[in-house]
Amino acid sequence: MNRPLLFLDVDGPLNPYAAKPERRPAGYTTIRVPQDGGTSTGNGGGARLRRGPLRVWLNPEHGPTLLRLGYELYWATTWMGEANRWIAPVLGLPELPFVDFGDALFRERPDGVHWKTAPLVEYAAGRPFAWVDDEQSGPDEAYLAAHHPARGLLHHVDPRIGLREDDFGRLADFARSARRAHSGG
Repeated sequence: MNRPLLFLDVDGPLNPYAAKPERRPAGYTTIRVPQDGGTSTGNGGGARLRRGPLRVWLNPEHGPTLLRLGYELYWATTWMGEANRWIAPVLGLPELPFVDFGDALFRERPDGVHWKTAPLVEYAAGRPFAWVDDEQSGPDEAYLAAHHPARGLLHHVDPRIGLREDDFGRLADFARSARRAHSGG
């Protein structure tokens, strides 16, 4: 039986970049990622414009928790494959497949749908999925309802605090219900 997919954004859910810059959240570790032009890193906080290394806060407990949720994990982030180099080792995650957003990357849509939404729906190919990000909104929910035949969860995470226990609980509940619905029980 196929598990549902979990599309993970880095900046916001895993890296609470909008937290007070002088106060690393409890349980998090800091990594510094060079911004040498050779990586495709970035976040909603505009860190691409800085010349120095990008400060990233990560909680090593998140990796094992994500692995226990019952999903197939995928990166859905502007980090794309670089998430396997910088983020996965800190979290204790194996190398994960990533969604290559190609020409959709940062392309604004006139209907207000986030630029990641259509590629993620297409990538899911009718399978149930959850998408953890800090940028979804009502138009994304409407797009999902109109274009995705299976169950979907767009789970918004506050970029000031990142993933919390209640977020993991909601994701675990969705995975269980998606598996039950898929098995007909």
